[in-house]
Amino acid sequence: MLKDPKMLAETKFWIDAVLKNQRESGDFGPLVEKGKGKRDLWTNMPMLWCLQSYYEYSKDPKVIALMTKYFKWQLTIPDELLLEDYWENSRGGDNIISIYWLYNRTGDKFLLDLATKMDKNTANWRQSDNLPNWHNVNIAQCFREPGTYYLQSHNERDLKASYNNQLLIRNIYGQVPGGMFGGDENSRKGYDDPRQAVETCGMVEQMTSDQMMLGITGDTYWAENCEDVAFNTFSAAFTPDYKALRYLTAPNMVISDAKNHNPGIDNSGPFLMMNPFSSRCCQHNHAAGWVYYAENTWMATPDNGIAATLYAESLVKAKVGSGVEVTLHQTTKYPFEDQVNIRISTPKVVNFPLYLRVPAWCKDAVVMVNDKPVKVAATEGYIKLTNLWKNGDQVTLKLPMAIKVREWERNKNSVSVNYGPLTYSLKIAENYIMKDSKETAIGDSQWQQRADPKKWPSYEIHPTSAWNYGLVLDKSNPERSFTVVKKSWPKDGNPFTNANAPIELKAKGKLIPGWKIDKFGLVDILPASPISNSESETALTLVPMGGARLRISAFPVIK
Repeated sequence: MLKDPKMLAETKFWIDAVLKNQRESGDFGPLVEKGKGKRDLWTNMPMLWCLQSYYEYSKDPKVIALMTKYFKWQLTIPDELLLEDYWENSRGGDNIISIYWLYNRTGDKFLLDLATKMDKNTANWRQSDNLPNWHNVNIAQCFREPGTYYLQSHNERDLKASYNNQLLIRNIYGQVPGGMFGGDENSRKGYDDPRQAVETCGMVEQMTSDQMMLGITGDTYWAENCEDVAFNTFSAAFTPDYKALRYLTAPNMVISDAKNHNPGIDNSGPFLMMNPFSSRCCQHNHAAGWVYYAENTWMATPDNGIAATLYAESLVKAKVGSGVEVTLHQTTKYPFEDQVNIRISTPKVVNFPLYLRVPAWCKDAVVMVNDKPVKVAATEGYIKLTNLWKNGDQVTLKLPMAIKVREWERNKNSVSVNYGPLTYSLKIAENYIMKDSKETAIGDSQWQQRADPKKWPSYEIHPTSAWNYGLVLDKSNPERSFTVVKKSWPKDGNPFTNANAPIELKAKGKLIPGWKIDKFGLVDILPASPISNSESETALTLVPMGGARLRISAFPVIK
């Protein structure tokens, strides 16, 4: 995507090593067995995705040959030895995605038999009121497995199962802003407050699953959940310079340090620390987050058109209509601004449908073609423009944003505040304290010994301003309690910091003295709202949640 020659050279080194070392049997990669004859396939699943991306970039036929031989070998594995270990059993759906990817390029019928075999031996993600396990990454990564198999089965129950999984985890542990759910390793009964965190890996897998479900169904619900996670949760998992990340991030989080906060969070260790050496799973996995987001900004449609599905600065080349290759160049500062501009370049006049996604929060979208308003209503979340397009045509989409206060009845009647797709957090003064990355990393992180922690420091982040506020709202019209303040675009181009935020909200609140840090070193659970309070009213500033490394985004309400 970046066309960086050094990155491409390093990538090719590892890809070539894989392509040159396939076994005669068809298996490839490190030989990992979990019991006699039980080949663990999980480690190969991410590499298959790497090979797929490499093929889409290079068209190297060796990828097709390797995957075909590998999948023929998988078909020979007896069911009693297939997908038996925890990770591979949960994540068999990732293998199915690669099978379908290859099938779409070769049409080999044996691949459909293998997909059915994999689906049969994968953990049961079709339960009505339970999940195979409650590990946060497994849930975010695997809830889509039945929906993936639906592409082959055409059984509506398969698709419904993935929707049910998504709703089940959110009904129990996801009554919080930010698009995710509480699972600071595993989701646990009784731990559903917005102080419960989720892994950076989980965020990336949720975004990826959302994108896949969007591609399968066209349902804009999945695009909106992807945006929610990307803009409000994922972006806050890193330091502003993207040189360090933390394992866990929560909607309400007022300390980010190296202490062990168990059992307040499920896992034991320095998992709230911004550390580039620690938690290797997230250090590797996070890179897919924005890359896959960018890859899915545009999708083909069954009627030889194209859909703008996730808004971002982008350029796509696509064959549309009768097979004409066109280029669409999208410019926007969404989600911080409400306008999206699309310029069409085409070698000749061509007729094709262009779909523009309209988020559910937007009630009065406006479309212009070559500066002329077009009267067209959104249907099932999309505006469809079927035109005879010519070179240089311009499409402008405006998505007017408004304040929306959301009440979380099942989480102490707390509220969160949205402006368009962005959720807002209390602006907390953040004090970054540099630490030695090697000293604070967990023991199994396996960093390179020559890595210099001075170049890759870790940070604790501590609050230097009060955070324990409740909001004072206008009961008759809560949205009137906020004022939108727009600022200039940051010079460094990164809007996801408190200092750079292009939009702030002004509000009123009161301190809640009894809401403190608890014995586990976490923000205490939310007090039930509404709260009687005699403290003085204070002016508050709210900033985008995705730029706030310390955050209160689920607020108590003052009576």
